[in-house]
Parts: sequence; C-alpha cells; structure tokens
Amino acid sequence: MPVRTAVATLLLALVASAPRAAPAAPLSPPAEQALAREILAELIAMPTTARTGTTAAAEVLAARFRAAGFADGDVVLAGPTPGKQNLFVRLRGTTRQPAVGYLTHLDVVEALPEAWSVEPFTLTERDGWFYGRGTLDTKNSSAVLAATLIRLKREGFVPRTDIVAAFTADEENGGPENGVFWLLEHRRDLLDVAYVVNLDGSGILRERGEKTRLGIAVAEKIYATYALTVTSPGGHSSRPGADNAIYRLAAALGRLERHAFPVRLNEGSRAMLAEAARREGGALADDLRALLDGRADEALVARLSQNPYLNAVMRTTCVATMLQAGHAENALPMRAKATVQCRLAPDEDVAGMPAALAAVAADPRVEVSVAFAPLEAPISPLDPQVLEAAEAVAAQMWPGLPVMATMNTANTDSSLLRWGGIPAYDFNGFAVDVEDNRAHGRDERIEVASFYEGLEFQYRFMRALSQ
Repeated sequence: MPVRTAVATLLLALVASAPRAAPAAPLSPPAEQALAREILAELIAMPTTARTGTTAAAEVLAARFRAAGFADGDVVLAGPTPGKQNLFVRLRGTTRQPAVGYLTHLDVVEALPEAWSVEPFTLTERDGWFYGRGTLDTKNSSAVLAATLIRLKREGFVPRTDIVAAFTADEENGGPENGVFWLLEHRRDLLDVAYVVNLDGSGILRERGEKTRLGIAVAEKIYATYALTVTSPGGHSSRPGADNAIYRLAAALGRLERHAFPVRLNEGSRAMLAEAARREGGALADDLRALLDGRADEALVARLSQNPYLNAVMRTTCVATMLQAGHAENALPMRAKATVQCRLAPDEDVAGMPAALAAVAADPRVEVSVAFAPLEAPISPLDPQVLEAAEAVAAQMWPGLPVMATMNTANTDSSLLRWGGIPAYDFNGFAVDVEDNRAHGRDERIEVASFYEGLEFQYRFMRALSQ
C-alpha cells in the first residue's frame, strides 16, 4: 500500500472511531476568570489598529507582569517604531534547554462604530457573549496568555525550560513593521526558542453546537498577490476597435475563474478532509475517502471543488479581488489592471507562480507581475510532546474530542516563523462556530463560556508541556 494511502486510511480510522465530545469542561477558579476578563476589557478598550499602534497595550501588559513579580530583565519591549512595540515575557525554567515560545498579536483590524450594534472598543457582555473588536482575533488570546503567565508566576510554578511569550504588533497589516518579521530581521535573540505555539488561527471547531475537533495547524497556505495588467493604444470612445484593454483583461480573468490548480495535499489538509468525511457522511464522505485513498477521478474532484471550504483545503487558489481600468468616460481604455490574491499550498512552486498565471491568462498581452512576494514557509513536523500535551488536556476537559494536525487556509504569523526556520503550531482552547465566525467583521464576539474554557485549557496545557 502506498505511504500516502496508508496515512489517509489511518487518519480516517482514527477520526471515525473517536467518540463524540462531551459538552462540559472544567473552568478556572473565579479569581482567575476575573483577572482574564479584566485584562480582556483593558485590551479591547485600546484601538490597536495599524494606524494607532500597539505600544500602549504592550506597556499595560508589561506593568502587570512586573507587578506580578517578573524581573525587569524578563519583560522586554522592542519594535521598529515608538508606536509599534512588541512585548516579550520570560518565565525562567530549571534547565538550559531551548525555550518554548508562545505567540499572540495585539493589533486588530479597523472597526466602524456606526456599523456595530455595540461599541467596538468597549467589552460588552450580552446574552452569554463577549462583544468587541479583538474578542476573536486575538485579544482573547492575549488576555488568556497574560493571565496564565501571571497565575503560574503567582503559584511559584517553575517550568522545565524557559517559557517565552511574545505579544506582537502589525500581524493584520503585514509589511516591515510586522512584529515577527521585524524580530526575525533585527532581534532574533528574542525568538531563540525550539518552537512556537501560536494562539492565533486554529483551535476547536464547533459545528451545529458540537465540538468536532481540536486542530493543531502545522501548515498554512502562503499569502501572495499578483497584478495582471493589459495596455492598449486607447482613442476616442466613438471609434471602438478590437484592441480594448478592459475586454482583454476580462477574458483573461474569465479563464482564471474557470481554472483549477492541481490538488496538493499535506499532513494537515489530509487530516482535515478525513475529519470532514467523518462529520458529513453519505456520498460526500465516500468522495473524500476516495480522494484520500488516491482513487479520485476528474469528475469526483470537480464535485468536491464546488464546496469553497473543501476547494481551499485541496489546492492553491487565486481570485481577482480588485480592478482598475480606464481614465475617462469618453475614451478607450489605455490600461486595465486586476489584483489577484492567491493562497498557495505550502509545497507550491512559488517561483513558478507568475508563469503559471500567465499560462492561465493565455494572452501574451497580459503582463503578470508580483505585487506582494510570498515567503516560502515549510510544513512544521508536529512535535510529539506538543501533541501529547494537547491530547492529555483535551481528554481532561472534553473527553473524546479528536486532536489532529490541520492546515490553515488563511494566514498567520506562523508562516513568517516557518520562513525564519522556527517550527510553529497554531491552536488554542477556544471553541468557534464555523457558521458564525465574526473575526474582522461586524459585532465580533466570543462565547463567554468558550473564553473561560480557553483560559483553563491554556493553563493546563502550559503546565503539561513544561513538565
């Protein structure tokens, strides 16, 4: 049996045999919950967008860590600009083995108050939910990570190896001021760790009220942006001819819309498809099993590709997101440009993507250029200690909940860490409904019970991994 087929069969067997997750979970003591909520409210009240920066939030957390007994030398602020500082906190261990890193970002996307039903930069608790910009992405994680470190310090807990927690800037904005990118380029010493657990991205998937799995993302699709441009001589709109930049570009984009890149599966995406087969059942499950077993024909792949989620898991995707064309209402266009946003599979041929897009456009007049160069990020081999610690805590809190490697179809700072040679694993203990994920959107929220479950999970996981 081929290795890939054997792996897929094993994954299917493990996931299919897993018992259904229990709904209840133990929670942290009331005082610890109160601390985490207080920190969350404090962070939500700070509009840490790309425009305003993260320094104020970093300084507030730094003051809390120092008050909790962390030495000044173990609480470090560093960053590219005065307004965009990153915070590093170190909990000293008993050995000199490589430290374990934890990561969350302090910045958030903009929020339009007039579009919300509550004030976005005030923590609002209503009907069992916390509302506010960042309650899902990722001030919830920042509050939980900070509260957990303070609790461990207060309890006198000493880990086996150092714990290094990073609270960074500009994850949402990217570019040279991105906290992780800047640190890799200028202060790599602050990220001297064996690997990083990133509290952004993956976590507990909940569908139709049921927790279906705890995903540990070992890979994610690579963010890349390209420009497709056509130029024409132009002229008066009363004398249209065959050479029209808009029509040429539109034809090329139509070919891109109909194009499907080859299926490319990895450890994370295989586990996600196996889990989807268990969850869905029926003909869809049969199709997914055939794909994982290497028995899929073109018609089967085409059926699966009609599902946007499965299509994104299976392959590289590219989609037109912006258009710019023409210069006057009564003039033939001299230039038409489309922005094409691609999410590349982790093992995609990054260098060959411009040529691949040109081949899809199938018109020598369509020029393909790189608007945002992707950073190649290899898959992180799942460290057995990370998996075992996550499985042990999940079994305590949600008996029967499957724990598995996954792949993020979106993008986090883990891609930068992997590009920089640091293995990264994205996960947390928050349960998020697949049907109601409001990150970056109006009325962003997290269930109150889920927030407190995530707090207790983080505490237990950090202790388990550190021992």
